[in-house]
Amino acid sequence: MSRNKKVLIVGLDPKVVDYSHLAVKLDEPTLRARLATDEKRLRDLGYETRSLPIDRGETAEAVVSATLDEETFDCVLIGAGIRTVPPLFLLFERLVNLVHEKAPHAKICFNTVPEDTAASVQRWV
Repeated sequence: MSRNKKVLIVGLDPKVVDYSHLAVKLDEPTLRARLATDEKRLRDLGYETRSLPIDRGETAEAVVSATLDEETFDCVLIGAGIRTVPPLFLLFERLVNLVHEKAPHAKICFNTVPEDTAASVQRWV
């Protein structure tokens, strides 16, 4: 019997998101609920998931690096809250390269909103 595919979901911790600059009206409780719903969707599809909320760069790389040293993942998703926010673009680039270095066999994918996380993962694993 084959094991479930393991997915690491890397995203900004909802408590450090700057909600004032988002294109859509969103707050921390709503974001947390949306993230939980889509992570549950992945688990319902048979994936093993680990959510990794990170800060805006102070410890983000160290946290992701340690996680990739501890576990092997089939796929690493880096959330849109990191990828699409201009002040965080350098962090996004550093994370992509870190994943490439530490988990060279893992597929890397990106979502656009929490609700398309499952579709993003399914494109690759």
